Amino acid sequence: MRDYGVFDIVGPVMIGPSSSHTAGAARLAKVAGTIAGSSIKKVQFLLHGSFAQTYKGHGTDKALVAGILNMDPWDEDLKRSFEIAGEKGIEIVFIEADLGDVHPNTVKFIITKDDDKVTEVTGSSIGGGNILVFDIDGQAVEFTGERPTLLTQHRDLPGVISKISALFYDENMNIGNMRVYRKGKGKTATMALETDSMIPQEIINSIKEMEEVENVKFINPILEGVL
Repeated sequence: MRDYGVFDIVGPVMIGPSSSHTAGAARLAKVAGTIAGSSIKKVQFLLHGSFAQTYKGHGTDKALVAGILNMDPWDEDLKRSFEIAGEKGIEIVFIEADLGDVHPNTVKFIITKDDDKVTEVTGSSIGGGNILVFDIDGQAVEFTGERPTLLTQHRDLPGVISKISALFYDENMNIGNMRVYRKGKGKTATMALETDSMIPQEIINSIKEMEEVENVKFINPILEGVL
C-alpha cells in the first residue's frame, strides 16, 4: 500500500477548481520556466488528453501561463496571468496534441528565449497538485520537484558524479535520490539529484565551475501558502 501525503488527502493551497488541472499545471509550468531560464519571449503549450479537452473550462491555461511567470498555485494574480504575460511581451500559444502513451494530464512546453534558444520540457500533473517531469530536450529524466533538486548536464566522463557527490559529503548533506541519464557512452549526460535540505549556493557555484559540467539548474520545492 502506498504512503499518502497531506496533498493526497486535503489537496494543495491553490486558486482554481482542480488540483490536477490548476495547482499541478501551475507547478509544472513553474519548473519548466526555471529549467528554461529567464528572458522568455514565447511559449508553446502542447496539451495532451484531459488537458487538451478541458484546459479552458478548468483554468489550466491560466495556471500554465502563471507558472511560466513564476507564480505559485495560490497567487491571486493567477487569474490575470494572460494579461501579465502580454504586458511582459511573452507570446502564448496553446496546441492540442497527441503526446503518446502518457498520463492524460500531460503538457509539453516549447520555450523560446530572447536569444532564440529553445528548451523543451514535458511533464504530467499526476493528482493532488503533484507533478512528474520526464523529458528535457529529448532526454528522459524523472523528478517531482517535491524536494530541492539539482539538474546538471555534463560530459559523460569518469569521476564527474564522484566530484559532485563529494561536495555534498563535505557539507554533511544527504542525497535523497540521484538518477543519471545518458544517450550514449561519452556523450552528454543529465543528472537529477534530490536532497533532504536546501542546497547552498556555494555548492551550486562550485558545480558550475567544473570543466566537465555544461549546465546547472536548481529546482526549489514549491512551498504551500498559508490557509
